[in-house]
Amino acid sequence: MLQATPTSTELDDVVATTLRMRAAIESVVTGRPELVRVTVAVLLAEGHLLIEDVPGVGKTTLAKALARSIDCSVGRIQFTPDLLPSDLTGVNIYRSQTHEFEFRPGPVFAHIVIGDEINRASPKTQSALLECMQEAQATVDGRTYPLPRPFLVVATQNPVEMEGTYPLPEAQRDRFMARLTVGYPSIESELDMLDLQETSDPIDSLVAVTDAVQVKAAIETTRRLYAAPAVKRYIVDLVTATRQDQGLRLGASPRAAIQLLRAAKALAAMDGRNHVLPDDVQQLTVPVLAHRLLPSTESRLSGRSTSDIVTDIVARIPLPASATAGRTRRAVG
Repeated sequence: MLQATPTSTELDDVVATTLRMRAAIESVVTGRPELVRVTVAVLLAEGHLLIEDVPGVGKTTLAKALARSIDCSVGRIQFTPDLLPSDLTGVNIYRSQTHEFEFRPGPVFAHIVIGDEINRASPKTQSALLECMQEAQATVDGRTYPLPRPFLVVATQNPVEMEGTYPLPEAQRDRFMARLTVGYPSIESELDMLDLQETSDPIDSLVAVTDAVQVKAAIETTRRLYAAPAVKRYIVDLVTATRQDQGLRLGASPRAAIQLLRAAKALAAMDGRNHVLPDDVQQLTVPVLAHRLLPSTESRLSGRSTSDIVTDIVARIPLPASATAGRTRRAVG
């Protein structure tokens, strides 16, 4: 059964909530508004975020700022080579007084889970997150426990070439809705950063501007946005093109198509629209698709990245002729 598209009031609430969050995060993460925008969109789309870059550019700061902007539970995991799966999901402890086992939940039992340097842990430990990220639940000793909603994993990782890192398995990468690269700030942004953090850390003074209840309501509103059949076909055409491209030996999965649609709905909701435009899809193709793909040997030797290939695919796939026929810019209450 199809749900009604959001009303103007519901969309206004989403816009107001996300604007407050973005302003709070940008007070700490200076000079990267588009990065913050996509980060908030992943939260609205109920996805998970992978932030990849060299040390010291603000990956963990972005994750912590997002968590601080919401009044909700936060779990922090520092991934190391000796970390065990039970350190993430929790353990059963035997209580001699009651002669029963008591479940002690791990840090994944939180609304927002910050995984710092995820690719420094062994693949076995990384795989402990697979069930959590896909099904919002964790199974320990044969018993399944639901995770709180909303549930978001924000993981950071260093480039694979750096010492002491393990490459993330394909199944793990596919569960991240988007991958972002922070990059070095501009000269002006770095000067602002020096002024801002000369005497204190601005994240210490960051206060929550929303809570888990408001975020959950925004997520429900976002899910009900309208996506025209032409837009959905456009998404499928983009994903199919990755599977047929000679520069790739692994294309995007059906999960990628679903997550691209949900992320596009999030961008539309943040702009106050009750429908998805092809432009929303285009803005997210590289963050949502590139990290799931594996380049061919020829592409690697020629220096073509998966981001370059996705950009070429977007350029050659024709836009749908009419994606919003019969829809107005704002929903009618």
